[in-house]
Amino acid sequence: MNPVFRKLQLCFTRQAFVLNQALILCRATPSIQHPVWDSASVNKRQYKGMPTHGIGRWRHLLPKEGPKKKKDKHQMKQMVEATDTSYGTLNVKVSGYDMTVVEHYSQYIHNFCNRLGIKVAESYALPTKNTEVMLMQEQGTKMFVDAVLKTHERVIQLNSLDAVLCSIFMDALLKNQPEGVQLSVTEHTEADFHARFKARPELEGLMAQVNQ
Repeated sequence: MNPVFRKLQLCFTRQAFVLNQALILCRATPSIQHPVWDSASVNKRQYKGMPTHGIGRWRHLLPKEGPKKKKDKHQMKQMVEATDTSYGTLNVKVSGYDMTVVEHYSQYIHNFCNRLGIKVAESYALPTKNTEVMLMQEQGTKMFVDAVLKTHERVIQLNSLDAVLCSIFMDALLKNQPEGVQLSVTEHTEADFHARFKARPELEGLMAQVNQ
């Protein structure tokens, strides 16, 4: 073999050996490890002391207002007077023994008024009235309670009902009136306002004694 060729072969083998050693050293070098975080430091709420802790709060930006005065709920609202083309304050009363039917019919009247553009001032319930049905025995004069009837009432208060629209309004209510439900329309008075509250004669008697 040619001595020159032999020298070249030895040179190439040495270079290959050096490259293999370099690759082995690169693989053997340890990789960079991530630092180990303490579990206690991870669980700590670090954002508590940050300046953005109160972000999203806006109540402190509003001016401070004084204490609100309690409104007197027992004050009667001012009644609307009737004119040549419209009625004043009217009370549409719905009453019956079945509370579910009475409630649904009053809701129908309220929604019907909203569709026709009739202004509804208030919609409230009156205290339930109990009526005892007494039955007399066949032999004797002693009477006992056979049944107790509960009358439920709802009131829809209207303001400035147009006289031309009133006939159409009443015709629609009468056609959709369910069985066992009574319907009446009257002008609002002060007595109707006081009928909303239950009478407490014992309390009224004690207050009269205190005022004397």
